Amino acid sequence: MYNPPAFREQDIAIVHAMIRESRLANLVTVSTEGMIASPIPMILDPGEGKNGVLYGHVAKANPQWKAAPTGESLAIFMGPDAYISPSWYETKRETGKVVPTWNYLAVHAYGPVEFFHEADRLLRVVSALTTRHEQAMASPWKVSDAPMDFIAAQLKGIVGIRLEITRLEGKRKLSQNRNEADRAGVVAGLGASDDPGNRAIADLIPVRDPEQLRP
Repeated sequence: MYNPPAFREQDIAIVHAMIRESRLANLVTVSTEGMIASPIPMILDPGEGKNGVLYGHVAKANPQWKAAPTGESLAIFMGPDAYISPSWYETKRETGKVVPTWNYLAVHAYGPVEFFHEADRLLRVVSALTTRHEQAMASPWKVSDAPMDFIAAQLKGIVGIRLEITRLEGKRKLSQNRNEADRAGVVAGLGASDDPGNRAIADLIPVRDPEQLRP
């Protein structure tokens, strides 16, 4: 991922938080048969391995797990994103020398991927994923709410995924390369939008320069 210093996020705790917030990943693997990608929910275990370990699962009918990877695999997580209009920049009124761009959050997690079939490991993964995504529900559903013979049959239809992260890239492209007046204009423009993704980006943009925030 092209990641200039102005947008590069190197705090692993923040990058892990970005993974947790985006939740859905595109898992990309390459084999002798070519490249294949699957959008799957993944959960992060931050305490396992140097940079954390990702877990998920795919349907047994998905051919991705059958093609042995020839090298590292890649999990791509995308956060909110927004189109940035040059009409919001103060620089447009001053010089007119502006162009459109895009703001977004992204994480690329690289590492060797393992596909597994053991029922106890699969149960731990689906239970963790369920707990993670049901926690905001008024009446959270648990795997144990379903008959165990039914769950056991369902587990036979999936294949587990374990990706130990060897390299982690975080990018927060939030107009940091623009001056303070331009950033304020972007925040105002996005904040007036009806699109929740636009408003989410507006809330993340640093309006003031970092030097001014120091005590």
